[in-house]
Amino acid sequence: MAYFNKLKTVKMNGRPLLFWSSWNNKVMGIQLTIQLLVALITAVLVITTLSLSRAIRPKEIGEKIQLNSLSRCNFFSGKWVFDNQSRPLYNGSNCSFISFLDDGMACQNYGRKDLDYLYWKWQPHDCDLPRFNATAMLEKLRNKRLVYVGDSLNRNQWVSLVCMLESSIHTHLKQVHFNGSLVTLKAIEYNATIDFYWAPLLVESNCDDAWHHRVKDRVLRVDSIEKHARFWEDADVLVFNSYLWWRLDLTVLWGSFESADAKYEQLGMLRTYELGLQTWADWLDTHVNRTKTRVFFVSMSPTHSRGEEWGKAEGENCYNETEPMPNAEYWGSESSPGMMRLVEAAIKKLNEKSGVKADLLNITQLSEYRKEAHPSIYRKHWDPLTKEQLENPSSYADCSHWCLPGVPDVWNHFLYVYLLYL
Repeated sequence: MAYFNKLKTVKMNGRPLLFWSSWNNKVMGIQLTIQLLVALITAVLVITTLSLSRAIRPKEIGEKIQLNSLSRCNFFSGKWVFDNQSRPLYNGSNCSFISFLDDGMACQNYGRKDLDYLYWKWQPHDCDLPRFNATAMLEKLRNKRLVYVGDSLNRNQWVSLVCMLESSIHTHLKQVHFNGSLVTLKAIEYNATIDFYWAPLLVESNCDDAWHHRVKDRVLRVDSIEKHARFWEDADVLVFNSYLWWRLDLTVLWGSFESADAKYEQLGMLRTYELGLQTWADWLDTHVNRTKTRVFFVSMSPTHSRGEEWGKAEGENCYNETEPMPNAEYWGSESSPGMMRLVEAAIKKLNEKSGVKADLLNITQLSEYRKEAHPSIYRKHWDPLTKEQLENPSSYADCSHWCLPGVPDVWNHFLYVYLLYL
C-alpha cells in the first residue's frame, strides 16, 4: 500500500484531518485531464460549426438572392432561345399520356419531320428560371390535389405536366381514372393527384360533355357554376383557363335548361365573358380555403390562323411554319386585349378585396411568337379528309392546340416556379 506511506496530518478547527497526498494529486490530475478534454471537444465543435456555417451560408445567400430575383422578375417578358442541350424536358414518344389521352398533341407520331420546335427554351429578360425538377414538383404535391379546369387547351397543359412528371413516377405506382368530365392521375408514392376537369366556359353550358360537345347553338348559364365546382372545390391548387369558346356566338340562358319560361339573351362577347368571370370569382370568394388553396388563371392561348398577319398570303396559316415569329412586337388579331383586361381585373379584385391568393400566368405574348409549334396537319383526324382538303392542307391545319413536347411545357414551368419559390 504505497499510497499510505505518505500520510499527512492537517488540523482544521483544532481537529486533525488525515489524507494521502499522492491520492489527492492523482485526483487533481484526473480532474485537470477531464477539463482539458472537455475544452478540446468544445473547441472542435465550435470550429466544426463555424466551418459548416461558412459552407452553408453561401448556399443560403444564393437561395435568398434567387428568391429576391424571382420575386422581382417578369417571367413573361423575354425571348425564345434555341437550346438542343436541355430541351425538350421529356421524350414525347415515351410519354404514354400523349398518345393514350390526346392524339392531337403527338405530332411526331403523326409524321412531323421538322423537329426544331422541340428545342426552344423561354428566357426571361430579368432572370433565369430555376431548372424544372420533376421530383421536387411531386414532393410539393405530396398529399395534395392539383386540378386543371377549362377547355382543350388546358387539357393540353395538363398532359404536358403529366409528361414532365411521368419519368419520376414508377409505372406500378400510378393510376389513371376517368369519371365523366374528370380525368385523374394518381401518383401513389406521393399520394398526389393531378386532375383535368372539362368545363370550357367554366360556368354551366350545353357544351359540358367532355366527349360530345360539338353543338351548333351554344348556350350557357352565365350565373351558374356549382354543377362544375363540386368536382374541384377540395383542390389544393387550381389552374383555370377559358377563352376560345367565348369568341364563338353564345346565347345566355336566364333560368334552367329544363325551365319552360327561361329567357334567352345575346349580350355580346365581352359582357358575357365579364359575367362569367364574375360568377367564377364569386364562387372562389365564398368557397376557397385562403390558407390552403393556390389559384392560377392561364391567359389566352393564341391561335395562328391568319398568315397574312406575318407576311404570308391571305388564307394561309401555321401550316408549313418551321420557325418562331421574328417580330418581337407581334400580337395576333385573334387575341383580345379586352378579354385580357377583364381577367386581370378579376384577379386583382380576388387578391385585394377577397384575400384569395390568385395569380395570372400571362402566357399570351410569349406564345404568340410560336407560330410553328402547333400540330398543323400532324394529328389525328376524326373525320375522313375530303379530296379538296387534301389538295389544300392549310384548310385542315390545327393552329390552336400545341405539339408536345412544346409550348405548354413553359406554362407549367411557370407554375412550378410559383409553387416552389413564390
